[in-house]
Parts: sequence; C-alpha cells; structure tokens
Amino acid sequence: MPGNLTFDDLKSRVADGTIDTVLTCIVDMQGRLMGKRFHAANFVETSYEETHCCNYLLATDLEMATPDGFASTSWQSGYGDYVMKPDLSTLRLVPWLEGTAMVICDVLDHHTHQPVPHSPRAVLKKQIERLKALGFDAMMATELEFFLFAKSFDEIRKSGFRDLEPISGYNEDYHILQTTKEEAIMRPIRNHLYAAGIPIENTKGEAEAGQEELNIRYAAALDCADHHTIAKNAIKEIAWAQGHAASFLPKWHHDRVGSSSHVHQSLWVDGKPAFYDADAPLGMSKLMEHYMAGLIAYAPEYTYFLAPYVNSYKRFSKGTFAPTKTVWSVDNRTAGFRLCGDGTKGVRVECRIGGSDLNPYLAQAAMLAAGIKGIEDQMSLAPATKGDVYEDSAAADIPQTLRAATETLRNSAFLRAAMGEDVIDHYTRAAEWEQEEFDRVVTDWEIARGFERA
Repeated sequence: MPGNLTFDDLKSRVADGTIDTVLTCIVDMQGRLMGKRFHAANFVETSYEETHCCNYLLATDLEMATPDGFASTSWQSGYGDYVMKPDLSTLRLVPWLEGTAMVICDVLDHHTHQPVPHSPRAVLKKQIERLKALGFDAMMATELEFFLFAKSFDEIRKSGFRDLEPISGYNEDYHILQTTKEEAIMRPIRNHLYAAGIPIENTKGEAEAGQEELNIRYAAALDCADHHTIAKNAIKEIAWAQGHAASFLPKWHHDRVGSSSHVHQSLWVDGKPAFYDADAPLGMSKLMEHYMAGLIAYAPEYTYFLAPYVNSYKRFSKGTFAPTKTVWSVDNRTAGFRLCGDGTKGVRVECRIGGSDLNPYLAQAAMLAAGIKGIEDQMSLAPATKGDVYEDSAAADIPQTLRAATETLRNSAFLRAAMGEDVIDHYTRAAEWEQEEFDRVVTDWEIARGFERA
C-alpha cells in the first residue's frame, strides 16, 4: 500500500482524538503540494469522497501568478473549479505535524469527472498504463539533493536573498563529523519520513558546503513520485521548524556545485527484473538496450521536464558531476546516463540530467515515454562511452538553455504522440512564461558589470 494508514484506521484515530487535521493535497505543475487542511471529522464524514480547488493551480508559476496563453483556463473562462478526488490508498501519517494525516488527490474535471490530462499525476499514470499494456511495470528511485542554510526562510527573504550562508563551512561529501553537526535537522527528516511510510534508506553529505542527499528505496513509479514530493515538502517544513532554510534551487551560487535529482529506473515482469539477462554482456537484456536507446535518443526533447526553469541550466557545467552530454557509460558519473549494477539483478539505468527542481511525475513520465518508444521501435543502443565524457566532442549535447529546451519540447512529435497535443502545448506555454518573466528582469550581474563601465 502506498500510504501507511487505512481509512478505517483514520476514522478510529479521528474518533479518539489522535488525528484532528487531514491535509488534502494535489501536486501542481512545479511538483509542490497544494490543497486544504480539513478538520478530520469533516473529512471522514463527507470530504473523503471529493472536494474542490480553483483550476488556476495547474496553470500558474512559482510565484502563483496567472499567466495568459493557457488553453485550459484563463480570465476569459472565469477560472472555475477542479475536483480533488482523494486517493485513499495514499493516506499516511504526517509525524512532523501534530495530529495530522495526509492524502494525495487526483485532479478531475468538474463537469465530466474525468482526469485532467495535464495534471502531473495523470501524465505519469498514462505512461504507466501504456507500459502495463506492454506487460511491464516500472520501478524507480530518486536521489534528492538540497542545501541547508544557517538562517531561516524568513531571515533570508527579508535580506533580499543576499549573503547566503550554508549550514557548514566546507565540502561534506560522505563526511561523518560535519553531518553529525546537522543531525538536529537530518535525523528528524529520516525518522519522520520513515514513520510516514516513506521507505527511507539513508542521508549523506554531498559535494559542497551545506549540501545534503536523501535516498529513498526504489518503488513502483507512481509511489516513487509520491515519495519524492512528500519528502521535498517535509524537508522544508522540518528545516523551518528548526530555524533553518532548505533549498532545492539547482544552482544557488555560480561558484558552488549544483543540486541534482538523479532518477534510477528499471522494468519488471511478474515481480522479476526484466532488464537483467545473466548471459548478456553487462547483464543487460535486449529489452534494456531498447529502452535505454529510446531514453538517450529523445533526451533533448524531454529535457524541459528534467530542467524546467532558467536556473536549471546553470547547473550543467563540466567538472561538477552534472552532465552535459546525452550518452551512456558504465558506472561513470560524467555521462548523462550511467549504467549501475552491471552484471547483477540490480542492473538499471540512472539518468543524471535532472535537477533538484524537477517535478518527479513529469520527469518520470517523459522518461518512460522515451523508453517505451525505444522498445516499440526496437531501437539499437550505441556502445558505451568511456573516459571523460565532458571532453567527448562527438557526444550529443543536452540543451544548454531553457529557451533551447522549450523549442525541442514544442517540436517533439514523439512527446505529442505519447502525452497528447494539449499536454505538450500546456507545458510549452509554462516554459515560455518562465523565460518571459526572466527576460524582463534586470539582474544584479548586469548592473555590477555595466553601471560604470558600459
């Protein structure tokens, strides 16, 4: 069961007063939890069936603005309602908030009660169903990196986001002493998430001052995306409760390494790994080769779903463990795709392109669609790249700007066929708006560079 609380359990805990609040949440375009806090008694009596939200929640940006140009909703159409349909299998405790449970909702059309196609959960569910029709289940896991800062969100915001100071003073990659100093935040993150039914494996220091990584055990694709989203929200809330800020901005300073969200993936049949063939080189089945060939060939077209903001592309820099090329290699962290667990039943592919700001539902859906295309077309996998991939001039580049990724998204016949014309038009408009908002801003860099000398 994806959650760890049955509806009957919830009713019992509401009756005895253990739980008094139920968070009913949808996942927005940015991968954030949005929704309402219900009095638990009302939720178990009536609202467990459905509630409503404004349909602008799936046509907005990080600032909660109401951009024009979306076909799904607008000022002209009056910004109506969506139905929030609780998926009761996702009910879980929220141990870091007193007396609180959570449920994730699917988003339905108010009039037809059909899934809203561009809802992130619906986008992923569609690809999962396509995969099931081929006889496969997708198992996925994300590695989530982020920075902890010495000050709180409020203090940092009031300072104009200047003089940002990480919680530690030096690179803490795998560093036990430094991460011990951060256990007041990281220990509650691990324990609270585990108590919420998220299969936490570990946390570790990452390759920069104040940088952390959370690893969650692999799970079915939809559960993986739910786990990722809940964990990201929890990390921010738990850090806030301790007086610190946690940021998933991929590149908060040009001299610091960025934060990623690597995605591990494999296909299974009847509970057994379909990517494994004991008699094949590296243990890779033909199915895995076809899947990876699609994953790599179409990477430029779905890069937007791995890197959705202007800042996302500042992370792609050689010598930083962030990839710049769409090739694969065996256990090589300079490649966009890394083969892990070669020669074992755990053989899988890790996509290293995505940043910590990705929406896991959209990213996973796009990669599954590419893998399915590779399987359907029986695409051939090019040989693995060796050595320093950053210096491989023959390897194809990842789109280097949001503007470039927007165009590959807009013109992707493969994604339009896999996800639907309306869905790709919707997210293309989201990408355009993000670029438009950035283009109209005068940055500190421009002023400092040219104020006197221009």
